[in-house]
Amino acid sequence: MMTRTAYFDCFSGISGDMVLGALVDAGADLRAIESELRKLGLEGWTISAEKVKRGQIFATHVHVATTEGHHHRGLSIILDRIEKAQLAPRAAERARKIFTRLAESEAKVHHLPVEQVHFHEVGAVDSIVDIVGACIGFELLGIDEFACSPLDVGAGQVMTAHGLLPVPAPATADLLRGAPIYSSGIQKELVTPTGAAIATTLSISYSKIPEMTMRAIGYGAGSADFPEKANVLRLLIGERESAAAGENLHGESDAPITVIETNVDDMSPQIYGYFVDRALAAGALDVFSTAVQMKKNRPGQLITILCEPTNVSRLTDLLFSETTTIGVRLHQAQRRTLAREFLTVHTAFGEIRMKLSRLNGAVLNATPEYDDCQRLAAAQGIPLKEVIAAATYAFQKHRETKK
Repeated sequence: MMTRTAYFDCFSGISGDMVLGALVDAGADLRAIESELRKLGLEGWTISAEKVKRGQIFATHVHVATTEGHHHRGLSIILDRIEKAQLAPRAAERARKIFTRLAESEAKVHHLPVEQVHFHEVGAVDSIVDIVGACIGFELLGIDEFACSPLDVGAGQVMTAHGLLPVPAPATADLLRGAPIYSSGIQKELVTPTGAAIATTLSISYSKIPEMTMRAIGYGAGSADFPEKANVLRLLIGERESAAAGENLHGESDAPITVIETNVDDMSPQIYGYFVDRALAAGALDVFSTAVQMKKNRPGQLITILCEPTNVSRLTDLLFSETTTIGVRLHQAQRRTLAREFLTVHTAFGEIRMKLSRLNGAVLNATPEYDDCQRLAAAQGIPLKEVIAAATYAFQKHRETKK
């Protein structure tokens, strides 16, 4: 089975509009992208593309014009629009992950809970179009996995909604943790928050160009034109044979994950519970513990974290700061997952999201979203089990009407 890989060649940085331009340059249909973006229900914007010259390279510049004034949007508002848009499952999931990582980084640098973060620049219509449009473009070109080069971040200072900040700006720098970066000395912000979020959320490795059969090349232009070098992002798209252990024949494409583990025998269970919440908020895919027997016959626990490679650094730091461990072990693992999507059902208690998983297109599992059920049960003073049962029944009725 062939896996289609996209390689972000960030020799002149990366931004959301550069990614979108590179995708269009590589063959993604701009009108098809726009048609899907209209499902978000955002008003007052237009999108266009033109060929421009940056240095000695001709590239595609995608421009999003908007009549929107200064607007702040929280993560929940953006995720709700993505869910209701009914995009292709993989495109929607990638967009959700990118915006969630943006929110986590903003929350960290401003010392706020994620739910209280209100995006400034990246909450504007043009940034939402860039990020979601890029995810739609990846799906149109059939991209299964991503890799990235070292990133030139630029230098100097940048004016933001939070004032004048050093390059890379704090949230951008946090997003780039674990990624190889450098500065060519150009006095400009070359890696924007949207560009950093796209590249670091999706990429499974940072390396030289991976071995693959080249299928398409796209050049996405930035808005500036530097005398030192072309201000473009190069997107290389190719195909390679899937590794037998990691291929996912009927579900989503499976990227390698990192397993972080450590043994402790001197830590309070209260600390562990708090750590799990922190780790999940910091991007862990899963956290669990196993009872083990340690040296001197002391009972202990094996703490295991599953995460994407881009989150290894922050989760390792969190493990050291929040637990009593003095050392961790890291190794890569392959996994296979079913294709997943969300469907909203209507019940007497309110709307509830159902998490669906598919194999060969058939729904194997349909689970009511716990947070939705808990919220409705608490708000209306009814047993949680009744809300879960109502959601399951509503989904079955919905399924029968579709037959």
